[in-house]
Amino acid sequence: MLDRFGTGLKDAVKKLAGKSVIDKAAVDELVRDLQRVLIQSDVNVKLVMELTTTIKKRSLEEEPPKGMGAREHVLRIVYEELVHLMGDEVEVKLESQIILMAGLQGSGKTTTTGKLARFFQRKGLRVGVICADVFRPGALDQLSTLCQKVNVPCYGEHGETDAIGIVTRGMKELAGTEVLIIDTQGRHALEDELIEEIIALNELSHATHRWLVIDAALGQQAREQARRFHEAIDIDGVIITKMDGTAKGGGALSAVAETESGIVFVGSGETINDLERFDPDGFISRLLGMGDLRALIERAEEAISPEDVDVNAMLKGKFTLRDMYKQLEALKKMGPLKQVMNMLPLGNVDLPQDAFDVTSVKMDRFKYIMDSMTNGELDNPGIISGSRIQRISTGSGTSPEEVRELIKYYKTMQRTLKTMRGGQGKFNMQRMMKKFGGM
Repeated sequence: MLDRFGTGLKDAVKKLAGKSVIDKAAVDELVRDLQRVLIQSDVNVKLVMELTTTIKKRSLEEEPPKGMGAREHVLRIVYEELVHLMGDEVEVKLESQIILMAGLQGSGKTTTTGKLARFFQRKGLRVGVICADVFRPGALDQLSTLCQKVNVPCYGEHGETDAIGIVTRGMKELAGTEVLIIDTQGRHALEDELIEEIIALNELSHATHRWLVIDAALGQQAREQARRFHEAIDIDGVIITKMDGTAKGGGALSAVAETESGIVFVGSGETINDLERFDPDGFISRLLGMGDLRALIERAEEAISPEDVDVNAMLKGKFTLRDMYKQLEALKKMGPLKQVMNMLPLGNVDLPQDAFDVTSVKMDRFKYIMDSMTNGELDNPGIISGSRIQRISTGSGTSPEEVRELIKYYKTMQRTLKTMRGGQGKFNMQRMMKKFGGM
């Protein structure tokens, strides 16, 4: 969803950036392109019309700030209005708190509870989890397995059907934790019994936060679900899951923002680390190709030590196989390469798909190959020829084709870094960001 949505938005603003004159016709074309992209992402038509009307009105009536051209001014308006559409950022404090998780069955609530426990654990807090989902068979086993993976205590009682009793005893058992997360039961629909139980659990636990988990595939229907839960327990944050598997994510995001509950996290992957803080500025910035440096820095701080990767040296063109070895090690800690690269402000630089096409298995094979190279070969890959390829493949237990594939991948990454350093092309988002005044 994000790839398609982002590509559509970037294409729309690129087209505007290529215009020699920014007049009413150019703005009308931009508005039509934006309407098409947003409606295809299941954003409510009424919201789309309101948004694009505002963009058009501001673009044609507002005078650009001093030192900013008409083109950059219109792009800035698009950016600001898209951020506004996504709603305000919800603050997540790293302090003692009790979080009550709500949501219908199938929304990904239990998996998200495990991911949330991992998020706070990585921030250095003591975390505990209570499984109060007495409706779904296997919920406790699933949550216990997730918590065991990251060494987080999980309280639950097999065969017990009284959620109130479970939470009462669980809170005593996990009294020493700083962040307590309570996973509640879900149903296939918003039944009265479900609402009554979660109201009772909210009163019992004195929850600091009440977060609703919603499947992105709901699209615009997410609005009604958020509203019903909000009326019952005063939802103060929403987590949208499965953003990587639906074309309706834009609809879910805008629908929730419209309820003013606020989006706290977005889930877009299967692993326990695939939960990301939702920052409207960073989200839109990434979609437009301007990157999300704050998210990148947060992820890097958690995963990488300074000696792992010398980014400045790489961007200056000093990129050897030895650097790539360290890079592969570091990137494995940070997550999929494509996610990481999307956080960089690449602007109009279209990275080749094969720059991303390195699975964890292939990365391990590459490391075996590099372990069989001499220091000279690691520092100067240009000397690796036919006889050296044969020796390296024999020493690493790989085929000559795999050695050649590694060299090809190295050259692709080298070209990519040169492109990033050059910032080529008319439509340079980094330059545009400078004109935005460091927004």
